[in-house]
Amino acid sequence: MATPHPRVYFGDRIVDVAEATLGVATSAVLYGLSVYTVFPVQVDGSRRSAFRLRDHFQRMVESCKIIGMDRFADEWDYDRFVSVATELVAANAPTEDVFVRATVHVDESIAGTRVRGCHTTVSMFVYDAVPIVPQDGMRLKTSTWRRIPDDAIPSRAKVNGAYVNSVLAKQDAIDAGYDDAIFLDGNGHVCELSAANIFLVRGGTLITPDVSCDILDGINRRTLLTLAAEDGIPVVERTVDLTELYIADEVFATGTSAGVAPVFEVDGRVVGDGTAGPIGQALRKRHAAALRTDELHGWITEL
Repeated sequence: MATPHPRVYFGDRIVDVAEATLGVATSAVLYGLSVYTVFPVQVDGSRRSAFRLRDHFQRMVESCKIIGMDRFADEWDYDRFVSVATELVAANAPTEDVFVRATVHVDESIAGTRVRGCHTTVSMFVYDAVPIVPQDGMRLKTSTWRRIPDDAIPSRAKVNGAYVNSVLAKQDAIDAGYDDAIFLDGNGHVCELSAANIFLVRGGTLITPDVSCDILDGINRRTLLTLAAEDGIPVVERTVDLTELYIADEVFATGTSAGVAPVFEVDGRVVGDGTAGPIGQALRKRHAAALRTDELHGWITEL
């Protein structure tokens, strides 16, 4: 659990967290009609920097476009997004790394099941960068709940209401004594965890479900694929069978809020030798370094 820092952006201004509220009759509350992203901010003394901020903004634009929330792109550009993020982080003056969650809410009241032309409000809040999964080895359980397919609710759009699917899967895993769940798609292929992408290693090759497998096209997922290719690690994006996880040399998960987290057990089966493998460890170190200093890719935005 994490607590929002005291100052929040809401309704075109920065207010106390208690003032940032949505009405009970808004579409965001009635239908979960909001889209969001979470980006990390690294704090090193007086320096504050965001990782892949342009990509996070672009994902919000694309999520809105997919869902039909047509006012956000007209009212926001990247420069405004950076300006608000900078002002918000400064207002909270964090002394340690934080996450920022930015959300576009449809706040029209009793609009019915429609979205185009509806008024939207943007919120942003800061909270401590506490990982959502264990960083020292996870135990995963295949979920009895299937991943929502792209032709029902698009997986590449981060829609708040769709995360009921993730809550069902994760709570089921926790109730059974595991750390998180593995989603399968309608054909029984591996998708992702409840809120993180998944990778496996077999014979020195890094493998991950491709973007047509009802997964979120995660920004950290793309980051690891880039870093792996630069390190000369063979990379394959394809459909993955559940049993491949049982016999993998390594399994790990990644996401903004998950970091790069090793998996030691899947459905009661030990992964590899039950420790963090060399490829996952190497990518974890490279990822941690890229979050703070990146001169090659242009991933760092000073706030």
